Amino acid sequence: MTEPFRLTASQAQAKFRDCSLTVETYAKSLLSRISARDSTTHAWAYLNPDLVLARARELDQIAPEERGPLHGVAIGVKDVIYTKDMPTEHNSPIYEDDAPKLDAASIITLRANGALIFGKTTTTEFAATSVGPSYKGPRTSNPHDPSRTCGGSSSGSGCAVGDFQVPIGLGTQTVGSTIRPGSYNGIYAMKPTWNSISREGQKLYSLIFDTLGLYSRSVDDLKLLLDAFQLVDDEPEEVFNVKGAKFALLTLPTPEWPEAGPGTAAALKKGAELLRAHGAQVDEITLDDEFRPMYKYHLQVLSGDGRVAFLPEYYVAKDKIHHLLVNHVENRDKHTRKDQLKAFDGLAAMRPKADELADRYAAILGPSVLDVAPKGYDNTGSAAFCGPWTAMHMPVVNVPGFKGENNMPIGLSLVASRYRDQHLLRVAREVGRIFETEGGWQRQV
Repeated sequence: MTEPFRLTASQAQAKFRDCSLTVETYAKSLLSRISARDSTTHAWAYLNPDLVLARARELDQIAPEERGPLHGVAIGVKDVIYTKDMPTEHNSPIYEDDAPKLDAASIITLRANGALIFGKTTTTEFAATSVGPSYKGPRTSNPHDPSRTCGGSSSGSGCAVGDFQVPIGLGTQTVGSTIRPGSYNGIYAMKPTWNSISREGQKLYSLIFDTLGLYSRSVDDLKLLLDAFQLVDDEPEEVFNVKGAKFALLTLPTPEWPEAGPGTAAALKKGAELLRAHGAQVDEITLDDEFRPMYKYHLQVLSGDGRVAFLPEYYVAKDKIHHLLVNHVENRDKHTRKDQLKAFDGLAAMRPKADELADRYAAILGPSVLDVAPKGYDNTGSAAFCGPWTAMHMPVVNVPGFKGENNMPIGLSLVASRYRDQHLLRVAREVGRIFETEGGWQRQV
């Protein structure tokens, strides 16, 4: 029989419904997995087994007819999102043991739907730097090769889901902090349409970019979350088939992106070949020159938003925050307010055009990462391939299935226009079946 910790959230829920598994037994299996693996992965910033089991018992006492749509679903929460019964430390000594007595809006929603909030997962400092966590302990490692990074800034959530420590994790994304760890850890990751899920109660780096991110090992589990957060497309749901569908393959390099490494280049080629073999039309496209300033504008907005976001910490403990954040507050990049407005307006003008391009296809297929997860923990990897979609506010799903050196996982991104999140999930479900079956990567953990 499959050990409970290996179940997806959807599979566990089926067992809760037929009474073949209790939430308490399921939680104990996950805690046992964490106990066996935590000395290797270090995915958790805070975990209280007694609290987890007490909440699991409470959920088991709820009558079947009163159970929520996320009943018993165990969720790891990135430690920049407030939880009323656990500390929220932002991987910063300024907030060590800080425990605000309130939940973020996302956590309120998940609890109301019956979720089991399991613990707090590691993050880079304020989800804003590229240095792997943590300031007060071992840094989070990749479950498929502990000598490598698991990505960031949503390090612990990506690692914990990839290592079967929880079926679902919450991250955030300002540039590539959800999609990149999704690829590195061999799991599904979704950055929904910007501002489609409330960000109240989580530390913000950029009001115009920050988005709640979602991790799972199946598209069905992502669907559970989108439904709980009530993301609804304008168009009616329709069955999606790869056969006869049109995809855009974003060829590299583009004006915005560096050259892909051998693993990603091979994954893009094989991904397109697989889609064509299953009856899809795949058109190779490049971004027009009008999108050329996108990355420059993105960084300008980040710099300006960072001046606002980290001013309180600068006043309280300048010597305890990363130099990048100090530079933002002091405007070391010398961006003027006029520069800021030009970047805001320039990106806003690009978004409808990016939507128009995406709407010609079932989805745009592109890279998620430069290559496999880099060795070491001092840098969580480049987000260059993720930034454009974050800047455009478009929904993105990392689909696993490919491999690079040393059998390390590589995923590819599927992108749709804004507020077509449910459509994108339907596409990702069918594409994922192909990529996971025929892409060539075999999970080892």
